[in-house]
Amino acid sequence: MTKINSIYVIDDDAITLFGVKKILAKTIDCDSVSEFHNGQTALNALIHAMENGFEVPDLIFLDINMPIMDGWEFLEEFLRLPIDKKIIINILTSSIDPSDLRRWHYYKDRTDHLVIFKNKPIFSIDLCDILRTHMAS
Repeated sequence: MTKINSIYVIDDDAITLFGVKKILAKTIDCDSVSEFHNGQTALNALIHAMENGFEVPDLIFLDINMPIMDGWEFLEEFLRLPIDKKIIINILTSSIDPSDLRRWHYYKDRTDHLVIFKNKPIFSIDLCDILRTHMAS
């Protein structure tokens, strides 16, 4: 079983949060899976971790349609942070809007982090994407 230090799951939908965490539990060994209901609380937690010398996540699952701070706004702020470690960001969405795909291309081309686009519902997590966390760093 693959070992990951920390994962953030950022989604306002309780069913998606439950499902992703359940799939992760079967797929990888992780010390910490943190869930957030909007991008702002996740961003605050990430900044707090950085300021206090705590581990930043290896892997982020990010919904794009959430209240308070959506996934795109989170991603914009995230890319401004001085994070040296390469993080895999899985954008999760039920959106079929072509503009969301264009935005994904925009963000993935602006960063050294690996930004992946996945459609909901999530039935499995590709182990190859998880293994990239160790190759990306």
